Amino acid sequence: MRNQKYSIEIGGKTLTAEFTDLAEQANGSVIVRYGNTTVLATAVMSEKPKSGVDYLPLSVEYEERFYAAGEILGSRFIRREGRPTDEAVLSGRVVDRTIRPLFDHSMRHEVQVVLTVLSIEEDDPDILGVLGASLALGVSNIPWNGPACAVRIGKLKDNGLVINPTYKDREQNDAFEADIVACGKDGLINMIEVGGKEVSEEVIILALEEAGKELDRLQKWQEDIIKELGSEKRAVEKPVCPEGVNVLFEEKVLPKFETAVMSGKPGKKSIDDLKKEWLEIFSEKMPESSISFADDFYEEKVNEMLHREVIENDRRPDGRGMDEVRPLFAKAGGVSPILHGSGIFYRGGTHILSVLTLGGPQDAQFIDSMEIQESKKRFMHHYNFPPFSTGETGRTGGTNRRMVGHGALAEKALLPVIPSKETFPYTIRLVSEAFSSNGSTSMGSVCGSTLALMDGGVPISSPVAGIASGLMMENTKRYKILTDIQGPEDHHGDMDLKVAGTRKGVTAIQMDVKVSGVSIKILTEALEKAKMARFQILDVLEKEISAPRADISPRAPKILVMKIKPSLIGMVIGSGGKTINEIREATGTEIEIEDDGTVFITGKDGGAEKAKEIVEEMTREYKAGDKMQGVVTKIADFGAFVRIGYNTEGLVHISEIAPFRVNKVSDILKEGDKVPVVIKEVDSEKGKIRLSIKDVDPNFAKQKSV
Repeated sequence: MRNQKYSIEIGGKTLTAEFTDLAEQANGSVIVRYGNTTVLATAVMSEKPKSGVDYLPLSVEYEERFYAAGEILGSRFIRREGRPTDEAVLSGRVVDRTIRPLFDHSMRHEVQVVLTVLSIEEDDPDILGVLGASLALGVSNIPWNGPACAVRIGKLKDNGLVINPTYKDREQNDAFEADIVACGKDGLINMIEVGGKEVSEEVIILALEEAGKELDRLQKWQEDIIKELGSEKRAVEKPVCPEGVNVLFEEKVLPKFETAVMSGKPGKKSIDDLKKEWLEIFSEKMPESSISFADDFYEEKVNEMLHREVIENDRRPDGRGMDEVRPLFAKAGGVSPILHGSGIFYRGGTHILSVLTLGGPQDAQFIDSMEIQESKKRFMHHYNFPPFSTGETGRTGGTNRRMVGHGALAEKALLPVIPSKETFPYTIRLVSEAFSSNGSTSMGSVCGSTLALMDGGVPISSPVAGIASGLMMENTKRYKILTDIQGPEDHHGDMDLKVAGTRKGVTAIQMDVKVSGVSIKILTEALEKAKMARFQILDVLEKEISAPRADISPRAPKILVMKIKPSLIGMVIGSGGKTINEIREATGTEIEIEDDGTVFITGKDGGAEKAKEIVEEMTREYKAGDKMQGVVTKIADFGAFVRIGYNTEGLVHISEIAPFRVNKVSDILKEGDKVPVVIKEVDSEKGKIRLSIKDVDPNFAKQKSV
């Protein structure tokens, strides 16, 4: 068995790359370890190019394995892995967005990178996924301009930075303010993921500078490994330009080209219309040539013109200034009284409807996966992208990786302003519908969701807005940053930088590029411009609704919170849940009890109040001298049993019924009578309560006997 190991110290731990013949049929493979987290990365390229495609057919698959956590997970009925979890999809997207820019995009051979998590403990495998993919590609014969590196930087409140913080550091440390994943090579950054608690742009730049130092070390380490173990890269045929294509384009298309590309109108319609005309001309004049080549040829011409006009002439295709945000519109509520909250947000041709639904603690999402075991998620943001949003037909229903990624980004952006469960015990679900798309529907979803939250009376700490910035770059010194990118700029631009936050600071960032990377200087400028645009959008949101509404929707359930002694939890639940289920059925409510005795009661139409009253009666601590109304449940020769709580009874001895002698209890009392009582004695050891009627109402028996 071949076994070659290489190690480097990162963040106080050893990162190891192990090359074996375990996956010897792959073009390249490696096992990477960090602490007790292990990932197998493999890379394979098809022998022949894929026909009929006009894109690089790269796929990244991130495979979770339950055994990696040392647990038998899954449902009771299916004890094996199913479709990828959201966490797996997001980790795979991080790897994809890092390695994709470093391929020659004219290549049409299928490339598949598979990342299999073999073991997991306190360290997140997403960083290992990037490093493993890079090494597997680097030592293989697959053409690729790597290596690419990745590091996670944690920001603490005292301004300290932690390299590759663990799950516990990120999730259980109140001092943890930002989680920053940075990837790149050659001193440039090509992928960023940030989740922050309203941190400043300056802090993010400092963290990225620190990340850059670690990326440089990791790159040198990888380069040494690849130099020693790497295979000669395979030569891949590139499409040959058919003779006469340039002349044909210049004659038939070029006279209309600038007008179509720089139309002064939003969207890509004029570009796509001319492209359709060009493909028809090409098919007619050059039937022997590949139509996919004609497609690539046209797109490259568009790319060249957009870059030239933006960089040299300060011209954007829709006629806006470099920092100009498209027209904004915000509306809180008004969609339907059935909805608990709604928000409509427009930014140019991007139109979003976000809808809020509130539920009780029992509506929280239960998560049991390789990375996150047996936890509940009380805030969710989901994102839908129907085909009509781009004026196209297509499959509807279900989700894809893009939907998962965009939904998660908006969720990350909003999470820091969501009230705690103690303050607002509701489960919160937002759904953003991208009904019209022309640039950054994910950031539009952040804005629409902010409106929906405030319309629904959710006491968020601050409104959140988001914006996408782009880049047209000739080199690191000649470039232009574009605020609020739309259609052609998104498709042909070199950077997509999404930034969301409040007036206090940033809550989320996501960046990917089409070039090998961008400098810290460019990122600093872009973050400052995004901040200015974010404030402009916040002005519009706050003008529509300045603060969360005072009350939640009457259609939303009511949640009452109370505390009981932990020792009484079993009594309220009852054997096999019998007692609590009886309360639920009688009141039409849902009841959740936490280990510390906190009780959440969710219901409508007075049900929550009724259930709370029952639980209070059940768990009440009775003391001598307490006065109350009771109901006679049983008559005996020696007295009467009286129910004074939901499941609590006491005995009124015959001598305690009246201030005079009572010969027979039944002469005064009968079952079902409501009687005033006072507690004379509580015997907690025996669980008995002595009651008196005469001490609280001496005339009661006289009135009954009459």
